[in-house]
Amino acid sequence: MTETPATPFTAAMVQMRTAMHPEASLAEGIRLIREAKDKGADYVQTPEVSNIIQQNRKALFEILAAEEDDLSLKAYRELASELKIYLHIGSLAVRATPERAVNRSFLIAPDGGILARYDKIHMFDITLDNGESYRESASYQPGEAAVISDLPWGRIGLTICYDMRFPALYRALAEAGASFITAPSAFTVKTGEAHWHTLLRARAIENGCYIFAAAQAGKHESGRETYGHSLIVDPWGEIIAEGNGTDTGVVLAKIDPAKVQSVRKSIPSLQHGRRFGLIDPKGGPEHLHLVRGSA
Repeated sequence: MTETPATPFTAAMVQMRTAMHPEASLAEGIRLIREAKDKGADYVQTPEVSNIIQQNRKALFEILAAEEDDLSLKAYRELASELKIYLHIGSLAVRATPERAVNRSFLIAPDGGILARYDKIHMFDITLDNGESYRESASYQPGEAAVISDLPWGRIGLTICYDMRFPALYRALAEAGASFITAPSAFTVKTGEAHWHTLLRARAIENGCYIFAAAQAGKHESGRETYGHSLIVDPWGEIIAEGNGTDTGVVLAKIDPAKVQSVRKSIPSLQHGRRFGLIDPKGGPEHLHLVRGSA
């Protein structure tokens, strides 16, 4: 595992309320990113789907552009270069094929170059008890690979929203050396109230890493409501920055990468994981035994 440099830096989570058209969303995103830079941010993250929230599939595909033609991405790359920051666009909806989009995260360097791309792996296909229904896979194709990248302060692993419910992905990123893991999101209010803080604190604690989670917030032009509460969680599971539930804005925290090493040294669970097989000797669940498998 790579050593984490001890140089502190300032991370900012941009809390947005994305519109139904990329132009309005871009203007809001640029304004808030500039605010984050003015407050001293070195790394700035925006939420999931920072360019468009549109639940009508036909209308969505009338607007979507391929990555090479996406004007929001072009503008954000220019902004990162101007401000000399690491700008992490939590995700943009971009066209992959005539019939499918991808929910793609972009990590942009201070020179405007793209350091990493990550396509959301886990699709949010659910129906809630209150009648809300989401079928992300109807419009988006899932990614197939975990992604990690190097920053001046340590390694960063990329995930998006619903991915946080799959701890094996986070463990794989941590075992690959990630000191920071991202979770830009557009959480529903119902699931946010129940699980948002618990899931993100758990992912931080079990992997001894920082979690950066910029969130969508409030009632959107499309009618969708998102939970907000952008979070920065430290490796001990403490929430060190949090947005509110409805307003747009910026939350910041000073990040000490040395704390990752300290926590992982005191609770070295990343070193203690074991592979195991599962045996079911036809005796029912009460007779299951866990055994260590080969590496």
